[in-house]
Amino acid sequence: MSQKVLLSSKEIHIILHRLACQLLENHLDFSNTVLIGLQPRGSFLATRLTKILKEDYKVKQINLGLLDITFYRDDFRRGDKPLEASSTQLDFLVEGKKVVLIDDVLYTGRSIRAALTAIQSFGRPKEIELLTLIDRRFSRHLPIQPNYRGRQVDAINEEKVKVLWEENDGKDVIYLIDR
Repeated sequence: MSQKVLLSSKEIHIILHRLACQLLENHLDFSNTVLIGLQPRGSFLATRLTKILKEDYKVKQINLGLLDITFYRDDFRRGDKPLEASSTQLDFLVEGKKVVLIDDVLYTGRSIRAALTAIQSFGRPKEIELLTLIDRRFSRHLPIQPNYRGRQVDAINEEKVKVLWEENDGKDVIYLIDR
């Protein structure tokens, strides 16, 4: 098993600022927009983007939520071991809002499909966009594409993209691992 660094800490920092600027261009003051990170790994990205928008770009109010999609997945009963759910933290309704779903890696599209189903429990959004740090474009099972992408990666199915976050793993780095 070998691993190659796809993105270093510095490159991740630059990409996060670019993504924050793209969000700012399209949503300006975020008064009618909510950011929702998909648990568990998308929550780190969503939290980091929110921090950048508030601290570096002086956005005063951003609604940030965390959504668990475990029981909305189409494969949640297929594994041998029981899945552990994360907590959903949405203290606002999405009714009539622009929702930006945020996840670290877009692979088959199944997590996003599950998130689209799960978000309906919190109201009917006006519009839904997708932001992803890594887009594995040749692995899609569903016709889902990101509105915002950090980096596009052409990884074959035997390869895995592993995202490490400072908050959880002690460092920011993204690897391409050959299994």
